[in-house]
Amino acid sequence: MITNLHIKNIGIIDEIEIDLNQGLNVLTGETGAGKSLIIGALDIISGGRFSKEMIRKGEDHSYVEMCLYVPESEEADQGNIIISREIYANGRNMCKINGRLVTVSELKKNMKKYIEIHGQNDNQEILDTKEHIKYLDNFIGEEIAEIKQKYKNEYAQYKAMQKELKENYGDEKEKQRKLDLLKYQLQEIEEANLKKEEEEKIEEKRKVILNSEKIIENLKAVDEALGENTIDAISYAVRAIEKIENIDAKYQKFNNSLKGIYYELQELSRDVTDYREEVDFDEEERNQIEERLDLIHSLKRKYGNNIEEILNYKEEISKEITKIENIDEYNQKIKQEIKNAEKEMNELSTKMHEIRTKKAEILSNKINQTLEELEMKNAKINIHVDYKEEFFETGKEHVEFYISTNLGEDEKPLTKIASGGEMSRIMLSIKKALADTDKMPVLVFDEIDTGISGKAANSVAEKLKDISKNHQVLCISHLASIAAQADYNYFISKNVVENRTKTSVKQLNETEVIKEIARISSGEVNETTIKYAKELRNKKAS
Repeated sequence: MITNLHIKNIGIIDEIEIDLNQGLNVLTGETGAGKSLIIGALDIISGGRFSKEMIRKGEDHSYVEMCLYVPESEEADQGNIIISREIYANGRNMCKINGRLVTVSELKKNMKKYIEIHGQNDNQEILDTKEHIKYLDNFIGEEIAEIKQKYKNEYAQYKAMQKELKENYGDEKEKQRKLDLLKYQLQEIEEANLKKEEEEKIEEKRKVILNSEKIIENLKAVDEALGENTIDAISYAVRAIEKIENIDAKYQKFNNSLKGIYYELQELSRDVTDYREEVDFDEEERNQIEERLDLIHSLKRKYGNNIEEILNYKEEISKEITKIENIDEYNQKIKQEIKNAEKEMNELSTKMHEIRTKKAEILSNKINQTLEELEMKNAKINIHVDYKEEFFETGKEHVEFYISTNLGEDEKPLTKIASGGEMSRIMLSIKKALADTDKMPVLVFDEIDTGISGKAANSVAEKLKDISKNHQVLCISHLASIAAQADYNYFISKNVVENRTKTSVKQLNETEVIKEIARISSGEVNETTIKYAKELRNKKAS
């Protein structure tokens, strides 16, 4: 249930905080005081649409925060879930669940488990035809629960086998297409005859060819610098030092070093000559290198970032080809298991269809009885249970609520009903029929009393009271009979402070509740209306 609602900067709401309770919570007050803005705030924090025009004049953002208490919730900390949504005039949107940032779609999906809003908005679960089968199954309860669970287990295995079969190329066309592709890729890589570290060596050779003229020019300069004149000069120096090396050991040591330089220079000179001879610019060889590199780069774009990855990929597709060519036997086994699952699901679906068809008529009648009590005597609900060929997660049926609102008119899908007041009363009838099985914690009804009075109003009040035994119900009302049934009454008013209109909310004590019921009943608070209000309140107590 909602334990606390904090709203800031929405329409004429400056900042309000409401503590709500389990049972029937009724909001009454002046026209234009901000009652619908409170419902709008609940819609916003449930992931509904928001227009920047809703931001209070002079402010740059709106803020809604809610505390939900959900017993035995795995998501909640000690049963409490804190949800907030902050929206700025520039379009920035910030949603949080227990301090964790979430997207609007995540917020909407999460809140759908906790709150249903019925009235003049487009965020009603009853308008989602996928929810209709849930309503019917909730009404059926234990009679279908075990069969449905068996079906769901079988369906999960069935989908898993279908997925595995697809991944195992169980489809012959898909299998052949994949096999042809893999064989083409394998052939392309094998024909390339790639070698590890080949690319690095070719790149080095290419670099030499591209710089051959520069290399030759500089090697020539080196060769000339290390030419015969330089070597002859050192040779002359060696012969000169030999003449005195016997005089002192240091000359002998020096001569050995000089001879080492002489021999090393001779070796370097020969190397330079060899290098010059190696640098032979060949246009044909250059073209061959460029073509080889182009091929390697093409294969890298397709199969890996380097030659090693390409060769690894070759091994993988080779194994995959072997697997595909030998997988028929395994796939046949899966196909047989799929047939067995289909047979079992068909049997379970048939049983569920029989139960749903029978119970859909009972639920329709039960809803129609409540609609009649709510002064919608000509409205008739008819729940269609259509058996399909396709397997769905819940069986082979498409369940949808249809309605005829007037005598002589064709029935139409419930989603075609436009009136917010009508839709609220229809939803109230459905919720009354499902009161003992429906698991939705919070129900919000807006404009549920539109166009009704007298007996119908009393009936609406009674239905709301009944539903509130199993749900937290929030209801905006202008009817004394509904306000009299409330467990908790809240008065919404507006006043002017410093030339600005602002909304305020007050939870009423019993004396104030009597006065508010009196005000609603006739517009005046006097001895007669007070007496009438007490009589209505006593009916609630009884």
